[in-house]
Amino acid sequence: MMRLILCLIILMVPSLGAAQGDRRPSHCIAIAQNTPGIEFLHKAAYTDPVSENSVRLQYLDHAMFLLQTNGGVSAVTDFVGRTGLPEFVPDIVTMNHAHNSHWTAAPDERITHVLKGWGVGEPADHHLDLGEMLVRNVTTDIRSPYQDRIEEDGNSIFIFEVAGLCIGHLGHLHHEPDPSQYAAIGRLDVAIVPVDGGLTVDIATMQRIVRQIRASYVIPMHWFSNYSLEQFMVGLGDEFEIERAGGSEVTVSLRSLPSRPTILVLEPMTPPVFYE
Repeated sequence: MMRLILCLIILMVPSLGAAQGDRRPSHCIAIAQNTPGIEFLHKAAYTDPVSENSVRLQYLDHAMFLLQTNGGVSAVTDFVGRTGLPEFVPDIVTMNHAHNSHWTAAPDERITHVLKGWGVGEPADHHLDLGEMLVRNVTTDIRSPYQDRIEEDGNSIFIFEVAGLCIGHLGHLHHEPDPSQYAAIGRLDVAIVPVDGGLTVDIATMQRIVRQIRASYVIPMHWFSNYSLEQFMVGLGDEFEIERAGGSEVTVSLRSLPSRPTILVLEPMTPPVFYE
């Protein structure tokens, strides 16, 4: 009987691999074993190929990031209808409902997958598996500055599982996730977080969220001046390394994750301006 069970397990393994396609398994739940001392790679342009088992992140503007894979899959977060990249059409765009600087009512018809972070009558529920990249979401509520609930499940934390990495974009987050939401997010390797200090959550709350998520890389976004960015980093300086990329993009792999949690500052391709 034991031999029969072992044979069945062996026969099942190839089918499991095939179901997963070409995507390297991520570590969203299982904590990745970091390899210290390996530098992340930089590329000169979004048109350059991405290194194997890596993902390229480029900070475009405000809350928009471009994610690109070795196989050519591309996604843009909090898409507002344009990327600033000539003649570029991503495969996937995600959007959030908090403000019109986080979504568009008229996305380019050539975009294959348009994922809204809010639903109609029920929460948005995405689980898009393109083989090399899987995109899923965890919804949160939209609130007023007085913490009144305006729209339940109006924002989505979008999570991208690609190249063995788990990358989370917190969107226009208005409150700290509850325990069930933290559990649904899982173990992030890279967390992209708003640090404006008030239009989303305040700095102290975002610092608490970052400590709870404990991602290897934390990338600040949604900042309008150096003041809120610096305030966010000052409060975490004893717990996180601070690293400035000196540009808008970085290429990350499992092998390049730092041994100590690190705040990685990318400069937006478009200089920050004040809008929500």
